[in-house]
Amino acid sequence: MSWRTCFVGHVDRMGLFALVLLACAPGRPTPAARPAADAGRPEARAVAASEAEPRAGHFVIRGAEVVGVGVADVEVKDGRIAAIGAVAAGPPALQRAGRWIVPAAIDSHVHLSYLPGGRRMLDGGVAAAVDLAAPLAALREGEAPSELMVLPSGPMITARGGYPTRDWGSDGYGLEVDGPAAATEAVEALAAAGAKLIKVPVTDAPTLPPATLKAIVTAAHARGLKVAAHALFDRHARAAAEAGVDLLAHVPVEPLQARTVEAWAGRAAISTLSAFGGAAVENLKKLRAAGVTVLYGTDFGNTQLAGISGEEIDLLVEAGLDGQAIVTAMTSAPAQYWGLDSQGPGVLVPGGVASFLIVTADPRATPSTLAEPEAVFIAGTRR
Repeated sequence: MSWRTCFVGHVDRMGLFALVLLACAPGRPTPAARPAADAGRPEARAVAASEAEPRAGHFVIRGAEVVGVGVADVEVKDGRIAAIGAVAAGPPALQRAGRWIVPAAIDSHVHLSYLPGGRRMLDGGVAAAVDLAAPLAALREGEAPSELMVLPSGPMITARGGYPTRDWGSDGYGLEVDGPAAATEAVEALAAAGAKLIKVPVTDAPTLPPATLKAIVTAAHARGLKVAAHALFDRHARAAAEAGVDLLAHVPVEPLQARTVEAWAGRAAISTLSAFGGAAVENLKKLRAAGVTVLYGTDFGNTQLAGISGEEIDLLVEAGLDGQAIVTAMTSAPAQYWGLDSQGPGVLVPGGVASFLIVTADPRATPSTLAEPEAVFIAGTRR
């Protein structure tokens, strides 16, 4: 299929999988080069000055407000944050008074084998991603540049002929099993191949029987791996919770009953609100009220925007998240949930990786600014 169309679907409404293809808007045009005659204008001199600013190595960002800290200098050296606070003169400086610094984002639901876009993710402010379904070969070879931290699941463990093997995922995105013993072996094989979590579909038939689903969860937990479920309808979400699944790969699109919401209390859900619509926004409100941890995710591959999604942010606002909650869902919450190094993506601490955004408004008051960063630094290098 053309990458200029979106695969927006894999929804099994009324027991049938519906595939919806939507045309996607073209990317932004490349700005035309400024004529040489303009070189003396103030804006041209500003561009020239910005090009002279340090883009990597050892430098200091001065005057910006570090979200959660306050106005402070940020010293970057060799890809790490050397200091946050008052930094003495010496290293080259970027003056950013009136700007805000926030950790780069973690997207907890992508498909980089289905639609490669790792470099564009980095350019758009995403430092880490959870790849929730890819062929087994992707665990060995990978689909992303080394600068992007990827937590892969490998193929979904599914029933014979189960989702997604009969439609978009027919080319290795599902690992079919018969019974609990085969399911346990599948978990062992994926873990040995490098999977950092396990994904299962919980759908209408053909689907994993309860005993097989439970065996997957037990085997995964024995290896320290979380289990995510593709479960878009109320009955499926409740079955996943009853089997001990850890998180919802999508907020379900069918209205959730109170007992289903209660069953998910204290667990986690990945947003993907812009991928499916339906009752997802109202469901997220209910899940949050029950204490469910919200993790920002776009379902990239199904959606096509690499980088931080303004549409996803707008829908999170509609679901009741304020700016601070959105920043948390994009940064520290997934960093903690996925067990990333305390100095890795999603946090800004001395000694930690220097992956952050510079934005033009306080994201706690104007979260949409996160989708349009003024500058993106990944491991200390400006994209």
